[in-house]
Amino acid sequence: MNKSWQSLTGYLRVGLVAALATGALITGASAEVTYRRGNAGDPKTLDQHQTSIDVEANILRDLYDGLLAYDSRGKVTPAAAASWSISPDGKVYTFKLRENGKWSNGDPVKASDFVFSFRRMLDPQTAARYAALHYPIKNARAVNRGELPPAELGVKAIDDKTLEITLEQPTPYFLELLTHQTALPLHQASVEKYGKDFVRPGNLVSNGAFKLSEFVPSDHIKVVKNPNYFDAKDVKVDTVMFYPTEDSAAAVRRFMAGELDTNYQFPIDQLNFLKQKLGSQVRTAPYLSIEYYATNVQKPPFNDPRVRHALSLAIDRDFLAEKTWGGAAVPAYRMTPPGLQNYTPPEIAAAGETQLDREDKAKELIKAAGYGPGQKPLKIEIRYNTNDSNKNTATAVADMWKSVLGAEVTLLNSDIKSHYAYLQNKGDFDIARAGWVGDYADPQNFLFLGLSDNAVSNYSRYKNPDFDALLKKSDETGDQAARMKILSDAEAMFMKDEPVIPLIYRSSLHLVSPKVSGYEDNVQNVHRSRYISIAP
Repeated sequence: MNKSWQSLTGYLRVGLVAALATGALITGASAEVTYRRGNAGDPKTLDQHQTSIDVEANILRDLYDGLLAYDSRGKVTPAAAASWSISPDGKVYTFKLRENGKWSNGDPVKASDFVFSFRRMLDPQTAARYAALHYPIKNARAVNRGELPPAELGVKAIDDKTLEITLEQPTPYFLELLTHQTALPLHQASVEKYGKDFVRPGNLVSNGAFKLSEFVPSDHIKVVKNPNYFDAKDVKVDTVMFYPTEDSAAAVRRFMAGELDTNYQFPIDQLNFLKQKLGSQVRTAPYLSIEYYATNVQKPPFNDPRVRHALSLAIDRDFLAEKTWGGAAVPAYRMTPPGLQNYTPPEIAAAGETQLDREDKAKELIKAAGYGPGQKPLKIEIRYNTNDSNKNTATAVADMWKSVLGAEVTLLNSDIKSHYAYLQNKGDFDIARAGWVGDYADPQNFLFLGLSDNAVSNYSRYKNPDFDALLKKSDETGDQAARMKILSDAEAMFMKDEPVIPLIYRSSLHLVSPKVSGYEDNVQNVHRSRYISIAP
């Protein structure tokens, strides 16, 4: 062997040893797969009973399996429950849990875990933000108001693997309701041991495809594959890194640099540029959502319906949809989005008028209310959570209100956690940006935002006993055609009062690397990491 060949083989031998030592050489076994996921914001909580925003739901759906869950295409599918049956009267649901269902610590998932979780959620001491969502369950409203003890809730364990849920009346959307993050189970022993700290890494015990490893606020959340998950063999990702990409412009740069595999949200004014640059990596898809402005109806002058109507009419929604949102939205004149099956929404007169006609009416209304050019100017502060799209929308609306109504408008932004905490804690505001993504495809899920006892998401403080009565009547009506007519009447009443100003129905906005498989567009905008594959 000549010296040059000896040198080469020696070099290769050293490199081989180094590669083996560092794990850089793959020999049969797969390298660990990490999914780097931009999540549009930092969660306020990982307690499923305190959750209120989609960036929290994205994480919780990776950590937990409810009785049912959405698959990659947004279809309701078995999760912790392997099967279920419904009584002939539509009121009693019986769920059979998976025999191999386990918590991340190895404990079996039992029906009593769901009983504990539902009781905790509806216990008034918990102050769960979405408790009202589950009022279809028998005695849920009374339990949540402290009128009955949690033990009276219509949820019981028949045995370790059989759960029975009894409803007040037949509820067509109940199965979809069980996919919501508030319906996720809790590991009773760890919650009782750690109290509010059960959500911390090392304390949190989950039953989903992943378990919590790290939570560094404003930096990242790390979840790792749960080996005890019933379908662990088909989960292709070992680690998911959630990054709070609230600065969507910075997130785009990170995505283009290869630092993120997917990202939720991007600046809408960059849509055309990004499509030219990234092609099919840019995803826009319709989904059950609405962007709107909540008006503080308990604060003058916004307690005057003439002022609220004038503000609404002065907004050029076509401009917002086409220019501000780059065509990735359509104008909204009511609360319910298009496409809800078997629902005929009320006619909204303004939707059929020209923008000039709307603006003329707005000027008349604001003048009648004592504001506008030649009178005292209407002073408005628009609050919004920090996001380029929200900023651009607020800037555009402010310009419209200034030019049409002579209003003096200021803008105030804050991070998503602070923004919604402020609204939910009844902070003082004039106009506030809000968005809603449907938890289930039913008009009730959008109209319940106006219920007077919805302490979480009725940001406007709207109270109308007649509206409340219509929604209650819809809950008690078994005939679907009659029920949809009642809901349409309720929406007509809501939009006549106009405590909120609908702006647009937007598309979901995602950036998805070509390396990613299993990230399917769906109207629910649900993308669970258990379905994701990352190519080398």
